[in-house]
Amino acid sequence: MEKTILLIDGGYLRKITKKKKKKYNSGYIEKCLREIIKGDEECLLRVLYYDCPLYEGRTTLPISQETKEFENKSPLLYELGQKDFFAIRKGELKFEGYALKKESIGKDNLTDDDFEPIFKQKGVDMRIGLDIANYSHNKLVSKIILLSNDTDCVPALKYARKNGIFVELVELEGSFLTPKLILHADKKIKISLPD
Repeated sequence: MEKTILLIDGGYLRKITKKKKKKYNSGYIEKCLREIIKGDEECLLRVLYYDCPLYEGRTTLPISQETKEFENKSPLLYELGQKDFFAIRKGELKFEGYALKKESIGKDNLTDDDFEPIFKQKGVDMRIGLDIANYSHNKLVSKIILLSNDTDCVPALKYARKNGIFVELVELEGSFLTPKLILHADKKIKISLPD
């Protein structure tokens, strides 16, 4: 029997979902999964969900110089990990400072509220690439479905196809896949975000 694996870049899915004003939680992610794998349910081996836990730590606010504590109280990754077929791959969220909000540009008498924290995701794209290479090299699946728009995945996608793995990309409503990614896939499917 053919086996399929679905790889979801959580940061990318969250960004598109929020742009469409949808509530992003484990139930919604599961609805998206069902839209993507319609017809492939029996073949699904696993869903690999890549994301970073929310940042935890202390920072110094830019104006008042007071300490701000960030706490991770989101149950999302834990909830997804409890669902059938899901495996969680965690990257790390790094704090990179504060940036002035667009609406505060040119404003006199700035306050801490005029700034927003900048976080950078680390390690997610590397984990996606390693998993694509591992599943391909060991012939654990015959099909890889990727929900991401990260061109860092291209070398791994090339490797998968050279190993005879069918690569399918998911294009979400309201987004466009980069041509570089499409070039290294066998098929592109478009899905509408569920309600």
